[in-house]
Amino acid sequence: MRVTRIIALVLCLANVAFAQSETSYSKGLPKSPEFFPVAVWLQTPTNAKRYQAIGINLYVGLWNGPTEAQLNALDQAGMPVICAQNEIGLKFLDRRTIVGWMHGDEPDNAQLLGNGKGYGPPVAPQKIVESYEQIRMNDPDRPVFLNLGQGVAWDNWPGRGVRTNHPEDYAEYVKGCDIASFDIYPASHEKKEVAGKLWYVPKGVERLRRWSEGKKDVWTCIETTRISNAEVKPTPQQVRSEVWMALIQGAKGIIYFAHEFKPKFIEAGLLADQDMAKEVTDINRQIKELAPVLNQPNVTEAVTVASSRSDIPVIFMTKQHEGKTYLFVASMREGETTVRFKMPGTNNFKVNVFHENRSIAAVEGKWSDEFKNYQTHIYVIEK
Repeated sequence: MRVTRIIALVLCLANVAFAQSETSYSKGLPKSPEFFPVAVWLQTPTNAKRYQAIGINLYVGLWNGPTEAQLNALDQAGMPVICAQNEIGLKFLDRRTIVGWMHGDEPDNAQLLGNGKGYGPPVAPQKIVESYEQIRMNDPDRPVFLNLGQGVAWDNWPGRGVRTNHPEDYAEYVKGCDIASFDIYPASHEKKEVAGKLWYVPKGVERLRRWSEGKKDVWTCIETTRISNAEVKPTPQQVRSEVWMALIQGAKGIIYFAHEFKPKFIEAGLLADQDMAKEVTDINRQIKELAPVLNQPNVTEAVTVASSRSDIPVIFMTKQHEGKTYLFVASMREGETTVRFKMPGTNNFKVNVFHENRSIAAVEGKWSDEFKNYQTHIYVIEK
């Protein structure tokens, strides 16, 4: 079986330590190394406490808002928000609940013309840049968030209309924001090209990081419901895989999409699904526990990783915190593979597997482990 060698120095962008955004915003997101953004998309503020209970620490978007009532509710719940910069938002610039401003959603998609006229072209990237400059002029103290559509990860996405198969647009779009995000939902996707191929999520993260030249923080939206697919919905394990693949590929924030439209509309579909809510709670608990690690820069040349199957690639990132090395690894396809690891030196040491209640003996810096179906393992090494 041919072995694919993946070496940290020349690995894909997931293992290159990009610089963080150099701009500091006095009224933006918390700067504590203990904070990692775990958000929910466009939900009613009255549910803020319920979302906090499952580990959500940020709202992104407010329906027809922000309104004063919405901000009051979020203030009371202690839930920060990234929202549109409308008249009400500008009226309450002193409110620390507002931690960022956002563009309209998915400007890279074909735009509805109204009056039964169908769809026109996407919003031009230059318009996004101009809007960004105006938002920053109105308030230089908060970052600007831009969420893009599935064309970030899937070039053939027909929803871009006349700009389908023009990925070069995205390097221009990201000039109009401080935080760049996107959404693609492969587990519940109805198109054969994407359906079930969870690797589209980390692919989009990698591309946004590359297009932004590492100058913008990249976030991604994660599916938690069937959305508009009445036949298929993501499993809790698929959601876990999407989250960790995105983080390993360099995402600096996670946004859960909680709506369900079919077979009936449920705004808080994530909360309504007990199994999914339980899994998301556990994922978020792990992210919170590892936040000080995730917020560290990547370490290169720390480890060599090899998948025993060339058709099942793996991605990884390496962090160091408080004298420990953390190695996050995910397989990127269905199927089983053995992954072999080698750290510099010839020492013997123990590799603890995070939250799996097991350890592996590394002999002369080498060990191996099994991966199955988009599985993630996190190794903690102290030597």
